[in-house]
Amino acid sequence: MDNATSVKLTSLTTKGGCGCKIGPADLQQVIRSLPPAVPDPNLLVGLDTSDDAGVYKLTDELALVQTVDFFTPIVDDPYDFGQVAATNAISDIYAMGGKPLTALNIVAFPISTLDKQILADILRGAGDKLKEAGVTLVGGHSIDDKEPKFGLAVTGLVHPDRIRTNAGARAGDKLMLTKPIGVGILTTSIKKDQLSADEIKRLTQVMTTLNKKAAEVMEAYDVSACTDVTGFGLIGHAMEMAQGSGNGLVIRKADVPFLPRVRELAENGFVPGGTKNNFAHVQEHVDFPAEMDQVDRWMLCDAVTSGGLLIAVASEQADKMLQEMVEAGVEASLIGEVTMAHPGRIAVE
Repeated sequence: MDNATSVKLTSLTTKGGCGCKIGPADLQQVIRSLPPAVPDPNLLVGLDTSDDAGVYKLTDELALVQTVDFFTPIVDDPYDFGQVAATNAISDIYAMGGKPLTALNIVAFPISTLDKQILADILRGAGDKLKEAGVTLVGGHSIDDKEPKFGLAVTGLVHPDRIRTNAGARAGDKLMLTKPIGVGILTTSIKKDQLSADEIKRLTQVMTTLNKKAAEVMEAYDVSACTDVTGFGLIGHAMEMAQGSGNGLVIRKADVPFLPRVRELAENGFVPGGTKNNFAHVQEHVDFPAEMDQVDRWMLCDAVTSGGLLIAVASEQADKMLQEMVEAGVEASLIGEVTMAHPGRIAVE
């Protein structure tokens, strides 16, 4: 290609962003076939609860947090793609209550058929986002592949007593979401040229916003559980929280923030396969209102890329934490609560 900007990155792959994840049902089947891990008393968080990152104890006051995330292009601009991928990968560290420190690039790129400047722009975008997060790039690995893919392995630190997992939600806690959803439906619409430049800019702004401020605000409050909302959708990650904690969650659809035009575009058929797979996986664990139509159900299960944090916080602190989040520029909303009723299930109202 003579001009790197002439390439529509999203046209080079059938699935984009976290929507290209192996579906939760298939992934569970594969993981179940693995032999049990060798017990290690220093492994504080592993595979057991489908958490966002692994945590390994180094000392009584220090634990290592490790995660990896990479995917195919979610937007057409290479620089923006790099920023989204980096933001998404770092998010898992924030979700565990950790401080991200170092990162390794993961690159798959058709080096003989695409302009090398595209890859340079992807790496530049990721690098700028790492600087914003205070994360040091220490290396990486690349392969020649027919579909471009990019992401990072990120390492952070956390005090063993300050780990946030998705498994501790207490009955009575309020649920807070720190970014709007609908990303999967909107990014699918980008591939079909359905979004304006301003709409793409707004969508990209959401996906490239670090969860750093939200995590910093969360640190001062009585938070029992946290996860970031990504490829398995709001309901999918909420279900992991419910099942991990042994309690039920209530989610009020009217309070869930959506990006503009999500309902309209979903009605017109721009619902990604990952979103439909998410719904198929969770529907037997979710009590949807009988009057709720299929589009609304898909919207709540939409496959998110670089989403916000889903936080369970003590009820008496929820309003104050919400106010502080908003003052810090976080697009937070209270969307439900944790209940002892229907343990391991989601009730949508």
